[in-house]
Amino acid sequence: MNHNLPDELRKHQHMLLKDKVCVIVGASSLRSIGYAVAELFAAHAAKLGIVDLTMDKKIADDITSSIAAQTGRAPDLLGVQCDIRSTTDCDRAIAAAVSRFGTIDCMVNCAAIVKAQGMLAITEADYDRILDVNLKGTFFISQAVAKLMMGQGGGRIINISSQAGSVALKGESVYCMSKAAINHLTRCLAYEWAPYQITVNSVAPTFIRTDGTRPALSDPKFHAHVLDHIPLGRIGETSDVTGAVVFLASPAADLVTGANILVDGGWSVA
Repeated sequence: MNHNLPDELRKHQHMLLKDKVCVIVGASSLRSIGYAVAELFAAHAAKLGIVDLTMDKKIADDITSSIAAQTGRAPDLLGVQCDIRSTTDCDRAIAAAVSRFGTIDCMVNCAAIVKAQGMLAITEADYDRILDVNLKGTFFISQAVAKLMMGQGGGRIINISSQAGSVALKGESVYCMSKAAINHLTRCLAYEWAPYQITVNSVAPTFIRTDGTRPALSDPKFHAHVLDHIPLGRIGETSDVTGAVVFLASPAADLVTGANILVDGGWSVA
């Protein structure tokens, strides 16, 4: 059974995003935070632009079918292939979504690379790859959508950060650095773009059960280590993250900008 939709939101779909156009960057896997965001947004009647490096017709069809099965409603969805490390690709992806839907009300940046490797072992190529996707990609796809949002009187940008931006994780120095940068980039863009009524916020999860974390969490010692650091005593599910994201995308968050919502079970405050 798919647990991407929290039970209460599954029962009471309040249509918080009815007819809003939401672009989600990094959502090709059906067991990712990006996909879970897309599913909950669709449950709230949003129109979806799914942007991913691996996007093709099959992936877009699979996402559409999965969302329809979970929500009882086929989403209005456009899949766009894009390498967010390229400014040309970013501009093209935003133009494709606007061509299809006429506007973009919200964008969620979920694309990221995690590589657990000690400081002395990481290569220049891996360093560049992590920062190119996690930071450069977020920067330039945000720049591309902001050009549109400035002209239309506002919009929402939501960055999926990580608790790693606030706490040190052994063997993940470059990833932690990239997420700390995302947290500060969020604040900088919120301040710079506030006059255009563009809000910019971030959501910072702990370890969430996804395809990306499954190998690490399948190690009993690592699983126990993670639980030892989470005061609430459990590993996160994608549904733990999506509620915060839909709040930031909804009218309930009209005056919220520059915020970083930690969804980490208390790890960073313990």
